[in-house]
Amino acid sequence: METPAPTETPSGPIRVYVVEDQTKILKNQLKLLEGSADLEIVGTALSGETALEEVGRVKPDVMLLDLGLPRMSGIDVTRQVKASLPSVEILIFTIFDEEDKVLEAVRAGASGYLLKGAPADKIIEAIKEVHAGGTVIQPNLARRLLKHFRVEDSEPPEPALKPLSDREKEILQLIAKGVSNSEAAKLLSVSKATIRTHLEHIYHKLEVTNRVEAVTEGIRKGLISV
Repeated sequence: METPAPTETPSGPIRVYVVEDQTKILKNQLKLLEGSADLEIVGTALSGETALEEVGRVKPDVMLLDLGLPRMSGIDVTRQVKASLPSVEILIFTIFDEEDKVLEAVRAGASGYLLKGAPADKIIEAIKEVHAGGTVIQPNLARRLLKHFRVEDSEPPEPALKPLSDREKEILQLIAKGVSNSEAAKLLSVSKATIRTHLEHIYHKLEVTNRVEAVTEGIRKGLISV
């Protein structure tokens, strides 16, 4: 039986910067987030250009970023922020028909994504998840996103260089279903820190850096099914 890792000690509210080009949506987002004592809104921007000018000064922990910005896209903002401030975690807001862009944003360094219109508790949980080193993949989009990675049936699975343990395979299978770190911890009766440790081992063994790549490699190597 696994011993749960110690509960992490909070170190003050999570500093959040919000980028959304539609004023009404921005106000609604702020209204949802300002109700949480665990978050501190440290700035907002209506464009990617403004966000890039301010983020170096503000140094948020997490950036909530609209993918469909005018002129400079959310992908470009993600790439530039991660290049200059790699410690800033980026959470993308997207809509159903932007899956190609979501994939590109993840490759540019985004830590996850949420569908626009997600309830406040889901947004707050996602912010906490990426701030704690996790990655957020929503179930509604996870399977659709994976289509981009599917290998042709004629290609045999590649063997894993370093075999995953049964527990690691179990966690990787949960990830493929879009389960968050928090949800996986509840399902397996362990702490979120334990889940993150397992994920680090999975990433190392599969030679990947995030959830999407881990699931992709898991499918290619025949370790999991979706």
